[in-house]
Amino acid sequence: MNSEVERISDLAEAGERMIERLRRQAFLPESRKGLNLRFGIAEAASLMGCSTNRIRMAEEDGRLPSPPATENGRRPGYTIEGLLKMREVLGASPARAPLDRPAIIAVQNFKGGVGKSTVTTHLAHYFAVQGYRVLVVDCDSQATTTTLFGFNPHFNITREQTLYPYLSIDPTQTDLLYAVQKTPWPNVDLIPSNLELFDVEYELAASGADGNSVLASRFRKLKQGLFDLARNYDVVILDPPPALGTISLAVMQAANALIVPLAATTPDFCSTVQFLSMMNQVSEQLLSAGIAVEYDFVRLLCSKFDSNDPSHAMVVQIMEQTFGPALLPVPILESAEISHAALRMMTVYELEKPVGTSRTHKRCRANLDAAMAQVEALVRRGWGVTAPASAYEIFNAA
Repeated sequence: MNSEVERISDLAEAGERMIERLRRQAFLPESRKGLNLRFGIAEAASLMGCSTNRIRMAEEDGRLPSPPATENGRRPGYTIEGLLKMREVLGASPARAPLDRPAIIAVQNFKGGVGKSTVTTHLAHYFAVQGYRVLVVDCDSQATTTTLFGFNPHFNITREQTLYPYLSIDPTQTDLLYAVQKTPWPNVDLIPSNLELFDVEYELAASGADGNSVLASRFRKLKQGLFDLARNYDVVILDPPPALGTISLAVMQAANALIVPLAATTPDFCSTVQFLSMMNQVSEQLLSAGIAVEYDFVRLLCSKFDSNDPSHAMVVQIMEQTFGPALLPVPILESAEISHAALRMMTVYELEKPVGTSRTHKRCRANLDAAMAQVEALVRRGWGVTAPASAYEIFNAA
């Protein structure tokens, strides 16, 4: 074999070793990702939609445990588990009603580098902080989302833990429960991915004369499997490959909502227009084959906006003129805090303290909250709720 081709293998192995080294450094002492977030009582009250006095009263009468004090007598704040318990006690859960169907959101664009996995993970963690039950399904063999959840796709995930045993030509699983992994977030589960998931593409491409019927069956199978699994969740977020392949088409058909992230550059805008055109053609072809694609909402989200770059402002203006209300009004700002968190294989929602300045962190977090809340509002509108119900509203309605 050509020596330069052999070099590819060496580079891949060196890269995998470095990823594992970074993971171990980030998740010491047990090389496993943890979640050490704490929320002060004012922030907890804001999330519950109630006063701090109501939380203190619940602690005084024994309905809620008080956060254990540190050696110097300070209260370190509430954990995510504590907030979930608080929502239960105070009747402040945002969970969907039993008859409301779960939101199954595909975060999709065929253009790479638009922040697809960044949007997926931040959206999942935003929903988690708000108290929803979330499932993330990594359908991309590049497995960036899996990595951001603290797993090394090369060392920690086998093919049998991905979608492969369910979607392959010779499936060994009849439902998707086998693939669900717990994450550091108590209300977020993950179906991980790794490079071997791409074998599904090869198998289906080589399925022969009956390929179309095999593809159709896999489309319907993924949709049914996700629908069955989604009964235990409020929101399911799908991260498909950035290419028009079998898995991407299956994900596109399985979802009931679509978020299209794109950066504020002319090439990204042009590529996204091509993506939408291709989506339209594929949807028509699937429909002619008896496979319907139906969405509760389709929205575009500018995922990398530099407010100090005049060219970005111009491109966003073009997006607004082109896409109108389908473009979400609050973009995700380009921020060093997102990059710093990613270096630690985290999202901004997982940082215990700012990596950069406190001002940069607060600005980034406020922007992410506003951007993600737009998607939350669309989900809740599908459930017939205009905004998350606060504990105060629930209490007075009773």
